[in-house]
Amino acid sequence: MKLAIIAHDKKKVEMIRLCLKYKDVLAKHVIYATGTTGKLVKEATSLNINCLKSGPLGGDQQIGSMIADDELDLVIFLRDPLTAQPHEPDISALLRLCDVTNTPLATNLASSIIMLNALSKNEIKSKEEMKSVETIRSLDL
Repeated sequence: MKLAIIAHDKKKVEMIRLCLKYKDVLAKHVIYATGTTGKLVKEATSLNINCLKSGPLGGDQQIGSMIADDELDLVIFLRDPLTAQPHEPDISALLRLCDVTNTPLATNLASSIIMLNALSKNEIKSKEEMKSVETIRSLDL
């Protein structure tokens, strides 16, 4: 599976702790991250992370493009809803793309833990697996 991790500045320590706790699960998957988050998590965990640009410099848009192209199966985005973000339109677009493409999205620590526990039990299907499930469902109509 391919997943993205993103964390606002005040949530980066939470993301590092989350990735340390789920390091064994995450190591089995392809991980993309916005620049600063990816660098910090990579240094703390030694996970293989594909770092994109920093969020405000286009990283959110890069991940959004991957979502739009069905290249990501899951997004973990630890957001800071109490601090204004200069790139808020990019963030809103990314969240909307997850909804439009039916991409699982965790936006806080609790939902991230649920997603990673499900991932550890193979309870989340990749986009490719979902396409075959949707095809089967459409036949049942």
